[in-house]
Amino acid sequence: MKYKIISITLAAIFAFLLPAVCLAEGQPFIVELEKTVVKLPLEEDVALEDAVESMKLRANILNIKLVAELPLSKQIKAMGEKSRFIGIYQFCEPLTAKKMVEYDINFAAYLPCRISLVEDKNGKAWLLMMNMEMLLNNPKLNKDLKDEAGKVWNNLTEIMKAGANGEL
Repeated sequence: MKYKIISITLAAIFAFLLPAVCLAEGQPFIVELEKTVVKLPLEEDVALEDAVESMKLRANILNIKLVAELPLSKQIKAMGEKSRFIGIYQFCEPLTAKKMVEYDINFAAYLPCRISLVEDKNGKAWLLMMNMEMLLNNPKLNKDLKDEAGKVWNNLTEIMKAGANGEL
């Protein structure tokens, strides 16, 4: 069971601070996307469909709701274009989401949490999601919400790992 999670806390903190500094100094702000995501490869023997089913099953076990599924590559193909696999799976813990939005309406822009399953140009399948540490490290977030959102983050990470490994 091999997996690699990219998690850069310092970069996540700067993701909040740097835009304000750049704007104040009139400089452009460029986001390094790879520092804002967690990326996990599918094991070689795990089929795309099995990864999706594993994520759904694990989410169900953890009481995380799959609130939307966007088969983007199917839509692209229906429009007459070729596409590698691109699927977006939106998961949510509704009561935590409600608390986050009530605390700060801006959190709504990050809801629901999504995990994408994408084939790269070499045909290698990857699971990707936003690195929630960027939100959890916000010093304005109170301890109770930070703890609750941290549990969601841990559950999403577990869902991703189950998908990557084809676990039930």
